[in-house]
Amino acid sequence: MAAHFIGVDVGTGSARAGVFNENGTLLAVAKRPINIWQEAGDVVEQSSEDIWSAVSTSVREAVAASGVDTADIRGLGFDATCSLVAVAADGSPVAVGSSGDPKRNIIVWMDHRAAGEAEEINAGGHEVLRYVGGRISPEMETPKLLWLKRNLPDSFAAAKHFFDLADYLTWRATGSLTRSTCTVTCKWTYLAHESRWDTDYFNKIGLEELVAERFARIGTEIAWPGTPIASGLTETAAPELGLHPGTAVAASLIDAHAGGLGTLGAAGEGVTSDIGRRLAYIFGTSACSMASSQEPVFVDGVWGPYFSAMIPDLWLNEGGQSAAGAAIDHLVAMHPASASATELAEAAGIPLVGWLDAEASKMCSSPEDVMALAHRIHVVPEFLGNRSPNADPDARAVIAGLSLDAGIPDLVALYIAGLCGIGYGLKQLLVKLREDGIPIDLIIASGGAAQSDLVRQLLADATGVRVAVIDNPEPVLLGSAMLAAVASGHRRNLVDAMVTMSSISRVFEPAQGAPKKAHETRYRIFESLQLVDREIRTELRMGLQQ
Repeated sequence: MAAHFIGVDVGTGSARAGVFNENGTLLAVAKRPINIWQEAGDVVEQSSEDIWSAVSTSVREAVAASGVDTADIRGLGFDATCSLVAVAADGSPVAVGSSGDPKRNIIVWMDHRAAGEAEEINAGGHEVLRYVGGRISPEMETPKLLWLKRNLPDSFAAAKHFFDLADYLTWRATGSLTRSTCTVTCKWTYLAHESRWDTDYFNKIGLEELVAERFARIGTEIAWPGTPIASGLTETAAPELGLHPGTAVAASLIDAHAGGLGTLGAAGEGVTSDIGRRLAYIFGTSACSMASSQEPVFVDGVWGPYFSAMIPDLWLNEGGQSAAGAAIDHLVAMHPASASATELAEAAGIPLVGWLDAEASKMCSSPEDVMALAHRIHVVPEFLGNRSPNADPDARAVIAGLSLDAGIPDLVALYIAGLCGIGYGLKQLLVKLREDGIPIDLIIASGGAAQSDLVRQLLADATGVRVAVIDNPEPVLLGSAMLAAVASGHRRNLVDAMVTMSSISRVFEPAQGAPKKAHETRYRIFESLQLVDREIRTELRMGLQQ
């Protein structure tokens, strides 16, 4: 019988499922939206029941669309955003916000309510912080747990289990409490290279209950990504997903890390095959950048090094931008021409950003010239702070060069300037990685915001590094399907899956000559604007203290 695998990806706004054959070819994909609640105070919440329903429906629809016999589905892999899920002993959801609504039992990754707790933790100078770039982020789970304990003690006490969302999905599918090395190492401070939690850290930051419980609520069974979990799908979960009980389920990955798995091993002529010189760049609502090395490399402001968190036996450094695709969406929505452009985009049946992308392509003679459309507009798109390399969650967006122009060409200029800003933020990370011993020769781009050739070329031009894309339209789903292929025993290990299920289809070369010099000038302006933002915040703090 033919072997097929399902990859499931839960992003910020939707759950998607894809059916792949043993060579990594995508046969069908299905998508369902998921609810999100956003409130003042940087509160962003979701529902685990809503997400499981969306996952189940997506899997059933994808399998039906693929025409594959469910008996041929050998394995299932999950990835998800690094969001905190709270459930009671009976599996029911526990409220995590002031609404008191138990359905809202997920603190989403982008929720920054725990920024104060993160600052407090960072002031402690804990040894474990070396493995998160020196500073913990409010996007990570221990600041969120501390916030929950302080502000909603009843919910903190009622929660029998705290899961990263990807681990919640494997628990829901198998009944096993096994967590992935990826989730607990990257977002919970687990020291995978020593196979332990740091008890001193939890005691000192005020989460001593977890130590006393021997970490039962956050994970005592840890497995490498791709490891088969328990006996596969349970009798309860299987019919919900429309699959057979016992179908192999793999230890999961965070969504960006699944994108890294799906792309980094891709074969291609004329490009480096050294994974240590490749960067996986997943450009979605946020942007994540994954670099791997044989030995641990400590880079200030860059998360990690994490051992075996994505690729077995390699150390991972993870950078990124807290707002990337979301920053571009927000940026263009601010322009006075946004409403009229949105009407034109809707008439064309495409999203506004896609329409602007097409307009920009029409307005320039070659992809290398598109940057010139930005004119005098410069954007530092840090609406949600700087994740890396500055590790500055208080940073904010800076826009320079705006006029009173309310026309669509000016909106296109703002769009291109925003994309340049995304590219320059990535360049900052690449410079920092190179300085600390991780030189990158090839960026492999994926994610919903990196689907256009214009964006890919701009990233290459802005960074000065070649950008490649693989031959699969769904790299993140493919990464999760690779997990499934390994868990089922069809592939020997993740490296085997990476090199046999993915290949590079195109490489974008960075511009030379005048466009290169123009990008270098704009990059210096980008850094100057960042500095201005920091100086303004410093002046304001000093003024308030006087």
